[in-house]
Amino acid sequence: MARDASKPVLTPNMIMDAARDLFVKNGYQQVSMRQIAKELGCSHGALYYHFQSKAELFYALVKEYFVLLEQELNNVLQKDIENLEKLEQCMLGYIKFGLNHQSHYEIMFMLKDDEVRNFINEQPMKVYEKFANALYTLSNQKLQLKDIWSIFLSLHGFVSHYLSHIVGYDEVEGAAIDHVKFLLKGVC
Repeated sequence: MARDASKPVLTPNMIMDAARDLFVKNGYQQVSMRQIAKELGCSHGALYYHFQSKAELFYALVKEYFVLLEQELNNVLQKDIENLEKLEQCMLGYIKFGLNHQSHYEIMFMLKDDEVRNFINEQPMKVYEKFANALYTLSNQKLQLKDIWSIFLSLHGFVSHYLSHIVGYDEVEGAAIDHVKFLLKGVC
């Protein structure tokens, strides 16, 4: 059977975009490959050409998001600025990422599903380790792991509080700066 030339060729990015919206709206467990295919107007078999399972599709989605977050962190760490300013920009960058990419953030950190959580442990740990090393290296004090974890939880709490209540970071930039300055008092 020939492909309908009026329809665009199905790509992994098209599938991931449709899946992301459904995962955020309905939750991982409530979404099926058939629903994603219906959203795209194709057969569910066409999805399996690109992804062997829903879990593999989800993993590809999350891995892409953690790569974006890691790039943000790398951009700050490569700047030629004072350590304290780098530390502040790392923390603000985390908040900015979460609030400017809310559906990504929800999938990365807020989805509660053991099947998925066990599937995606590697990439989050890689990014968290880079973030933890940056905090440890850039702070004036030698932070303990529990201190770094508390900072991360505080940043996550800030993002979680505003998630889905605002359009983006710019709406709460002043509060984000104040929050990060407060956290910096404990590490400088």
